[in-house]
Amino acid sequence: MAHSDRGSQYASALYQKTLQEHEFVCSMSRKGNCWDNAPAESFFHTLKTELVHHRRYQTREEAKQEIFEYIEVFYSRQRRHSTIDYQTPMGYEQDRRDAA
Repeated sequence: MAHSDRGSQYASALYQKTLQEHEFVCSMSRKGNCWDNAPAESFFHTLKTELVHHRRYQTREEAKQEIFEYIEVFYSRQRRHSTIDYQTPMGYEQDRRDAA
């Protein structure tokens, strides 16, 4: 998945064709809504500063595996998030299900 804002470079036919050739799904923020991109940008900033910028990957597979483990094991199950009252995302979702 490739997420972007609606900048002309991302909406261009050439960019869209390149995404399709590499089997990427295009995800764009809604027109006139700059806040759509904020959660994605925040997440990728966190991923880069906490993991990726500190590593040199030998292969794409090594990068994919480590990023998967970061997201599924650490980020979702262990890392506490201030925006959800210092709970983990999984804990927050579980509390929501239990309350329903």
